[in-house]
Amino acid sequence: MTELMNIAVQGIAIGGLYALFAAGLSIVFGVLRLVNLAHGDMIILGAFTGYVVAVSAGMGFFAALVIAPILMGFVGYWLQRLLLNRVIGKDILPPLLVTFGLSMMIQNALLLVFTADSRKIALGEIEVASVQLAPGVAVGSYGLIVLAVAVALIGALHLIFTRTAIGRAFRATADDFETARHMGIPTPHVFGLATGLALMACGIAGVLLAVWTSFTPLSGTARLLIAFEVIVIGGIGSIWGTLIGGFLLGLAQAIGGAINPEFQMLAGHLAFLVILVLMPGGILAKGARA
Repeated sequence: MTELMNIAVQGIAIGGLYALFAAGLSIVFGVLRLVNLAHGDMIILGAFTGYVVAVSAGMGFFAALVIAPILMGFVGYWLQRLLLNRVIGKDILPPLLVTFGLSMMIQNALLLVFTADSRKIALGEIEVASVQLAPGVAVGSYGLIVLAVAVALIGALHLIFTRTAIGRAFRATADDFETARHMGIPTPHVFGLATGLALMACGIAGVLLAVWTSFTPLSGTARLLIAFEVIVIGGIGSIWGTLIGGFLLGLAQAIGGAINPEFQMLAGHLAFLVILVLMPGGILAKGARA
């Protein structure tokens, strides 16, 4: 019983990080109906931005956790206004091609600047410290921090989408782009804000990833796959579904890893396929954008 509780706790902790990976992708698809193939590389760009702030500039982890998301949000807004708004439409192919090109550009730019060497942000003793939840059941302190940030971010996004004027604009634009535009909603600006918010989430996820494990300029593809699996499991466009999807994927991987370390990633992929077959719309499909 104790072993099962430890597996569950570890799975939920890593699931919080996975939810952070997927939050930005959920926002972009939920509002813009855009499949961003560069999403994983944007997370890694956030990780390198955090690394520069925390290590190269010597400002530390907490400064990176504030500055990197702000910088990423600024980049996201203008990337949407200057480039992505030009390719959004009924045809899904142009956005796919553009974001694929962005993925290649980000990877190669990071390789040029940082080389292929792995990087990591060291956080000292907190990385190895643990908290005793019950007799024989413990969780890493840093895992709890990541989980708390994930829940806080998802909660904040829920409030933004349901309790603010810009959130109402997000939902109106997502429901019917043309009607929203004719009603006077500045859709290019709204799309820019949505992508800026998504890249802020990428910045947070990237900085937390940079402490969790080492990363390279080519680490984005694996994060993109995880993010897609999370939003499909939880329900595409659902903010709270993103958190649930992260937890379920993390639990599946933790159970697979407990059986055999080689089964860890495979167990997550199998859980994704089972849910996709049984519940094609995801667990909270009808809770979209809320």
